[in-house]
Amino acid sequence: MAIVDLTIVPIGTGSTSLSAYVAAIQEKLQSESTGLHFELTAMGTIIEGDLDLILKLVRTLHEVPFDKGASRVSTTLRIDDRRDKQGSVSQKICSVANKLQGN
Repeated sequence: MAIVDLTIVPIGTGSTSLSAYVAAIQEKLQSESTGLHFELTAMGTIIEGDLDLILKLVRTLHEVPFDKGASRVSTTLRIDDRRDKQGSVSQKICSVANKLQGN
């Protein structure tokens, strides 16, 4: 299972506020993310699941700001694709928490 950190930034919107774009992207994500887990953060969205499904979804999400009138869109994608064992967002956080506690 892959874990992806996705940030989509509309440019040329005429405003410094981006929350309407973020909301539209989240709505599209909710309707298109069958079989994937996702979590909105203050700086982007984390998606976990099958990498092929995620990459197809990212292409769809990249188009949302254009559909809302943005002149330019910058999308940043970080992929953690570990294949030697299963992992998840919660497992990664627990692993760090355990080390902070000295385990």
